[in-house]
Amino acid sequence: MSDKLIVEKQGHIAVITMNNPPANTWTEASLKELTSIVKELNADMQIFSLVLKSSSEKFFSAGADLNLFADSDRSVARDMARYFGEAFETLSQFRGVSIAAMNGWAMGGGLEVALACDIRIAEEQVQMALPEAKVGLLPCAGGTQNLTMLVGEGWTKRMILCGERVKAAKALEIGLIEEMVATGESVKRAMEMAEQVAEQSPMAVAACKQLIQSNRTRAWDQGYILERELFVDLFHSEDQKEGVNAFLGKRKAEWKNC
Repeated sequence: MSDKLIVEKQGHIAVITMNNPPANTWTEASLKELTSIVKELNADMQIFSLVLKSSSEKFFSAGADLNLFADSDRSVARDMARYFGEAFETLSQFRGVSIAAMNGWAMGGGLEVALACDIRIAEEQVQMALPEAKVGLLPCAGGTQNLTMLVGEGWTKRMILCGERVKAAKALEIGLIEEMVATGESVKRAMEMAEQVAEQSPMAVAACKQLIQSNRTRAWDQGYILERELFVDLFHSEDQKEGVNAFLGKRKAEWKNC
């Protein structure tokens, strides 16, 4: 692994630190690396949650380096769109719970990577935008789709079509983030939430996440059917037996994730 993305494991939590100063822009190499990291974490059954944070005090991430697109090379554009899409879709499909700890500006692909996470916690000074149209581009890493699912068409159009920048308080109001915290508190709060995840059955969490996200492409009536099927499937797992018996025995469950 490079030093652009630093991975640390703390118990059942994986912490990924974006470390590409000054603005944590994404490159072909770092996008491919993110894809590999998340796949490896998916295979590590001792990891239940993931926290994405920044090494910068000013930026969470500024997205793509626009120097890549200065020559209007369509092959470069096609390749980078694919790398962004693969990386952030892989993050979105992480088996456990992903939490973005946003401590600075999140612009373009920097907001899109947060949108690919399950939960977003932003410090009160954070500003967010998808300003691609200002430079003749568009969000190509899930921005138009994920933002619409979170905040609806109206605010998505304001942010993308009008280039409106949103501060943390407004982001909380419209549902773009799940929690706003004081300056310097985002990582601490994200870690606290990640610890909460460890109290849940990893098997149940994975099934629930699958059901929630299937809403994006599946009709409601199909979702109801899948919900019942996955409920029954959990009875094949050790987690189900452990969870129920731990509750009845008034003790803390010890998850085997199998």
